[in-house]
Amino acid sequence: MLQPVSIAIVDDHAMLRKGLANILNEENDFSVILEADNGRRFIELLEREKLQPDVVLLDVHMPEMNGYETALWIEQNLPLAKVLVLSMNDDEEMVIKMLRCGAKGYILKDADPPELYRAIRDINANGYHLSRLVTGKLLFTMNRSKEQPANPAKLSAREKEFLVFCCSDLTYKEIADRMFVSARTIDGYRDSLFEKLEQKSRVGLVLYAIRHDYFRVR
Repeated sequence: MLQPVSIAIVDDHAMLRKGLANILNEENDFSVILEADNGRRFIELLEREKLQPDVVLLDVHMPEMNGYETALWIEQNLPLAKVLVLSMNDDEEMVIKMLRCGAKGYILKDADPPELYRAIRDINANGYHLSRLVTGKLLFTMNRSKEQPANPAKLSAREKEFLVFCCSDLTYKEIADRMFVSARTIDGYRDSLFEKLEQKSRVGLVLYAIRHDYFRVR
C-alpha cells in the first residue's frame, strides 16, 4: 500500500487550519502531519519533530514570517517539499511573486474540496499544479508587458517569443499559427529550449519563465 501524502498546513487562521486538517484526513491518501500559524512556527515544529512533509499548504499574509519568506526557506532547506499556496487573494502580483519564491501551485481558499484534493495530488505526483487562475494571470501579464526580459540562457528572439507563448493556454499548433511558422519549427524551438534550459516538459518551461523574469509585473 502506498504511503499517504504527508501535508503541512501553515496559516494564521486557526479555524481554517483545523477545518482543512479534518477534511484532508478523511481522504485515505492524505495525512496532515503538521499545523502552524506562521512560517517561524512551522520551522520550529519541523525541526523539533524531524518531519518531512510532501506538500505544504501555505498562506501568504501571516505574522512574524510571511508566505514569501517561508516559501524561500522551504526551497532552500526542504527541496523535496512542494508548496501549494492557499490564499483569499487572486492579485496578479502576489500569484507571480509566490511562484518566483518557489511555490509550485496556487489556488484560492474558496475552492471546492475536490479542487483542493486534485491540486494536492497533482502537485505531489507531478511537482506542480497550474490552475486556470495561474495560467490566466500569466497570460494577462504577458499581454500587458512591454519590457524586454532578462536573457540568462542566451535565447534567440524567436525562442523567447515561443517561451512566453508556452505560458498561455494555447496549444503548440495554435502557437505555430500565432508565430506564422510550421509545427515542425515549433517542435524545434521546444526541443532547443528543453536542452538549453535543462527542462523536460512545457510546465518546466513555464516555471523557468516565471523564475527568470519573463513576466514583468506592474
